[in-house]
Amino acid sequence: MSYMPREGIFKKGDSVYKITLTAAKRAVELSTGSKKLVETDSKKFSTIALLEISQNKVKYKIKK
Repeated sequence: MSYMPREGIFKKGDSVYKITLTAAKRAVELSTGSKKLVETDSKKFSTIALLEISQNKVKYKIKK
């Protein structure tokens, strides 16, 4: 697995729980055929999802 610094993923005090759920949902989307939003050599959906989050390509929205 490629190294990703925590500071790149957890910006502005984001919750580990929210980031984990967002990455998991995005990894499922990627595994079912969604296009990657970042250029990477990685084939692992979880790694791609975390890269997308760290580059602000994927965000979460809190429902009320």
